[in-house]
Amino acid sequence: MRTASFLHPILATLAIGLATPAFAQDFVAKIGHLESTQQSRHVHLEKVAELVKERTGGAVEFQLFPQGQLGNQRQMTEGVQLGTLEATVSPAAFLGGFNPLVSILDIPYLVPEDTAAAAELRDGPFGEALLDSFSDKGLVAIDLWPNGTKQFTSSKPLDDISAFSGQKFRVMDSSILIEQFNALGASAIALPFGELYTALQTGVVDGEENPLDTIRAMKFYEVQDYLVVSDHGAMEDVVLFNPMFWESLPEDYRTIIRDAFAEVIPELTAHKAVAVEDALAAIKESGTDVRIADEAERANFREVMFEPASAAYVAKTGDAGQALLDTYTQAYESLN
Repeated sequence: MRTASFLHPILATLAIGLATPAFAQDFVAKIGHLESTQQSRHVHLEKVAELVKERTGGAVEFQLFPQGQLGNQRQMTEGVQLGTLEATVSPAAFLGGFNPLVSILDIPYLVPEDTAAAAELRDGPFGEALLDSFSDKGLVAIDLWPNGTKQFTSSKPLDDISAFSGQKFRVMDSSILIEQFNALGASAIALPFGELYTALQTGVVDGEENPLDTIRAMKFYEVQDYLVVSDHGAMEDVVLFNPMFWESLPEDYRTIIRDAFAEVIPELTAHKAVAVEDALAAIKESGTDVRIADEAERANFREVMFEPASAAYVAKTGDAGQALLDTYTQAYESLN
């Protein structure tokens, strides 16, 4: 009897513990991405993780894995589909193989330069439709994160739009980007990113397009003499979650997560702008000829490139792509 009376309170305590929900780390999400810990994406993922942890009382924990620790982007996206990874924040440019509709973001000058107008486009019917297009791909897309814009560089002068004619530019393997350069009278050559520096150095291609911080980090300016700040290509990230994990979250936690990702966007944009300014200063100091395209030149670029690139997008994506492009057009026109 003595043994029974000794065990009784222990059993009672265990029963209470099992009946009481745990408030620490009820939900743990591993989130993989490719950038370093100093870059804008990771810095603001840390902020999102803090907000989510605080607002769920510690019930939701984000564990961040930067710099491709969990694999390349394709492997991480597949992991999210399979459920071996809860989430990833991926450049849209790496997702066309999973969801061809997202390649609409390859169209030059798709996203307005004005940050308020760009935010309205992301948050409105176009952004919603683009995120919804992932729903039948085994992925839940909850937000678009801005991650800078692309610029043109070349070993040959880029004095105006006519200077592009006859030049050879490296692109990612995208029919939309190929048509972008065809519209300028240039040749587009699809090459792996890892081969780009050598290709520029040896003259396999004359030029390339990338964000300024990438141009600086990869030292492309060492083998390029001219740079035009054109801001022609939006670099957007897509925040992707595994559907089973996402649906396992209480609705209020899902709202908290969505709100946290949206809330940090202004700070993310400002952080990225500082990195871009630092990169531009370093490139100028290297002796590269840097020219800032004015509003009229950018409008001319858009007029020349937008329609051919859009046609390539619709040819690739069919009726669904045309419907998304129509949604975009209506939303874009309402901004002006």
